[in-house]
Amino acid sequence: MRRGLPGAPPRGTAERALTSVGTGEDSGRPDDRGAQRDGAKRHGPEGGRRETSRLWHITLSVSGAEAPLKEVRRALEQLAHDHPFLLTSRYANDHAEIRYWEEARDLHDAAAVALRLWGEHRSTAKLPPWEIVGLEVIDRETYHQRVAEGYGPPPASPVGVHPF
Repeated sequence: MRRGLPGAPPRGTAERALTSVGTGEDSGRPDDRGAQRDGAKRHGPEGGRRETSRLWHITLSVSGAEAPLKEVRRALEQLAHDHPFLLTSRYANDHAEIRYWEEARDLHDAAAVALRLWGEHRSTAKLPPWEIVGLEVIDRETYHQRVAEGYGPPPASPVGVHPF
């Protein structure tokens, strides 16, 4: 899987590469650290312009046929080990919700990475053969605003894998 590599995309790929947790390219020059954030463009190498990464809060909901709770828990714990940026997972024998932060250039890239998460880790984490039934992707500022106003997703606490 190709994530966030600089340069032109290989032939036959989409116009932009999907990005995940930073490649180190977004740190900018020391004088750029105070520059605009949240998708604002910065000067890249050779004076070109490039977009910066943003943090996105992801809530992925999956469901399907019932599975033994012990197996669901073990699979979600393995997913958290394989994908260390997971904040929390809640589960029952026929559905689960996974919440985490993703770093991506824009909402489209964050959503694409999130939609691949379950399928890409299905065999390695031995996840149930459930389908994705919901996805919420919100930027960091919206997440914090919702939490402050008391109507957004509650902070992912305690961190870890928990039953509903």
